[in-house]
Amino acid sequence: MNLHQFRFVQEAVRQNLNLTETAKALYTSQPGISKAILELEGELGVDIFARHGKRLRRITEPGQEVLRSIEIILREVNNLKRIGDEFSKQDAGTLSIATTHTQARYFLPEPVAQLRKRFPKVSISLHQGAPKQVAQMVVDEVADIGIATEALDEATELVTLPCYEWQHAVVMPAGHPLAQLERITLEDLAIQPLVSYHPSYSGRTRVDRAFAARRLKPNIVLEAIDADVIKTYVRLGLGVGILAELAVRDDPPGGELVARPVGHLFGQNVTRVAFKRGAYLRNFVYAFAEMLSDRLSRALITRAMSSDTQDYQL
Repeated sequence: MNLHQFRFVQEAVRQNLNLTETAKALYTSQPGISKAILELEGELGVDIFARHGKRLRRITEPGQEVLRSIEIILREVNNLKRIGDEFSKQDAGTLSIATTHTQARYFLPEPVAQLRKRFPKVSISLHQGAPKQVAQMVVDEVADIGIATEALDEATELVTLPCYEWQHAVVMPAGHPLAQLERITLEDLAIQPLVSYHPSYSGRTRVDRAFAARRLKPNIVLEAIDADVIKTYVRLGLGVGILAELAVRDDPPGGELVARPVGHLFGQNVTRVAFKRGAYLRNFVYAFAEMLSDRLSRALITRAMSSDTQDYQL
């Protein structure tokens, strides 16, 4: 048995047992994959997959156990590569970060700049996506670290830690009637056309729950995944924006838009960081985590990675 066979089995499962897609993902031939999996099954003396003709239909019971062992083996192989990189290249390499647009645009520039200053031989690879995609990229080891508000704590393969708290803000043109109010209420917002995040982004579920708790139905006229897009449509007069406060934090005073914090309406959100359970973290990954928040330390992350706890709260 060999690592190629293990990777073929793992990728076949990721591709929902479609060997054509598996071959495309691994840049090899479908017959070669089928032959390698059959040879592995022959060596093990068990069927990893149940078949109908040449097609894989499901993972067998012993196949589930084999897959768990393969996951561990390949994870440790990746760890060996990272250990080699750590000690052969010292503080050099690539830090891969999976995150959402809001975090990449408004939160990460300063810690990324700090990391580059401290580790000039480390390059940064930013992978942006929806929170569930962020979680999956860390699970698949496309990224060393994931940063998002939603979804990370739902993946059992990840260890997640709180990074920082934030609240929503409403944003409107400077001459809007809401800009004259000292304290905006849900009832004030319910009668306005609203522009906000897609339900899977940036605490939108808290917004929806707050309206539902008061039996109010918000008039969401446009949903987006990008705070800059929300602000653009607010400027065009489509409605009042509801977005993350950090997206308006650095806007100059006296501009076209006025922002008001509304944590009293929608509560506090927690952005979290995530690591693949059991992964080997290089020195600069720990350093970057510490740059993200004074709540995070190498000792805390090491303790979390070695425990059975998946999700740490504030």
